[in-house]
Amino acid sequence: MSRRRRKVLPTEPVRCDVETLSHDGRGIARQDGKILFVDGALPGEKVMAKVVSTRSKFDELRTLEVLEAAPDRQTPPCEFADLCGGCSLQHMSSDTQVRFKENTLREQFAHFGGIEPEEWVAPLRPNSTLGYRRKARMGVRYVKARESVLVGFREKRNSFLTDIDRCVVLDPRIGERILPLRDMLHGLDAYASIPQVEVACGDDTAAMVFRNMDDLSSGDREKLIAFGQAHDLHIYLQPKGPDTVHRIWPESAGRDDERLSYRLDAFDLTMKFHPMDFTQVNADINKVMVNRAVEWLDVQPGERVLDLFCGLGNFTLPLARKGAEVIGVEGDDAMVIRGRENAKLNGLGNVSFHGADLHGDFTGQSWAKEGFDKILIDPPRSGAEEICKYLTAFGARSIVYVSCNPATLARDAGVMARNGYRLVRAGVMDMFPHTTHVESIALFERDS
Repeated sequence: MSRRRRKVLPTEPVRCDVETLSHDGRGIARQDGKILFVDGALPGEKVMAKVVSTRSKFDELRTLEVLEAAPDRQTPPCEFADLCGGCSLQHMSSDTQVRFKENTLREQFAHFGGIEPEEWVAPLRPNSTLGYRRKARMGVRYVKARESVLVGFREKRNSFLTDIDRCVVLDPRIGERILPLRDMLHGLDAYASIPQVEVACGDDTAAMVFRNMDDLSSGDREKLIAFGQAHDLHIYLQPKGPDTVHRIWPESAGRDDERLSYRLDAFDLTMKFHPMDFTQVNADINKVMVNRAVEWLDVQPGERVLDLFCGLGNFTLPLARKGAEVIGVEGDDAMVIRGRENAKLNGLGNVSFHGADLHGDFTGQSWAKEGFDKILIDPPRSGAEEICKYLTAFGARSIVYVSCNPATLARDAGVMARNGYRLVRAGVMDMFPHTTHVESIALFERDS
């Protein structure tokens, strides 16, 4: 059997005149009839770039030197930005990043939905574009040749871990502790058998979850606990699947005790969550996002409101504070339990949580038969195409759709438009500054 030979890449840098941006934020240039995707380049720039991958119709390159800079270029706030795959837009000014995301949403509405909102609303932006990220999964790798442990994110477009000692985008309780974390891991007996660390931050407490492939020695446990004590972190272990995650510091009084929390002060709510639960990564944006969603739905006392893909109640409970009867529905049973815990914690009796397969028709469920006045939907990246086909069965006057993928939002908007709903307004939310991730929100209203 013959092995397929790798293509030999050009070693000489390539001069690129960048024309526009791709959907993933790379500069686009052309040379000899071939498209060049250039990491770290902006429209209007002339750069020298290194070829890192070649195909029959396009090449992929990485910027080495900027010969003529665009006005929108800025010095990346992170010294590792050129190599680390955690961010891809740090060389672009914050205003330009937001415009790029707005343009992406506009293009997706036109391309996939054949639709445009009646009103474009101003983007929601965080107080700071640094130190915002409260959730992340970092890789861990022992490098024998260097006799050191690396902790961080993958390099751009390959599987190697970036050699970093801090991260300015992570919450400082995590981002400023990568170097001591590396040193601590290198000092463990199990230095080569911990492949990842998940991090989660609440308002008052931050946690690290260590994926330990092998049982840890008592000495290793003591070192992990000492690290948690020294840096005011909760420490968890995950020996196998997600259901094996357990806290070793502080000492746990039971699974119900293993919670972090965040506040939604506008609604006088405390939301508790397990470190492995899904929560929004940007606390600033989450607060204003929830405010906007509740304002757009304009919920009134006595109305029935449906919250689909409700998670632990991030929208459900604020909606309930408005006096409506709110039904939260989620496909993850653990999140249903968490939603009920949060409703009880906050003394809300006008809300209920239910588990259901949200990929099928659930209109026959007992909680759905009375219909709804308003609906909020916050689906995963795959969107909610099938659900949107039968949302009209509920007779809701208004629907707010929160999306983490503009392509599936645009597709689903087209479905709802064909089923009697107008796209009244839409806009982006800069949930993930310095990345190409586009979070957006849209309001639909039933045609009269």
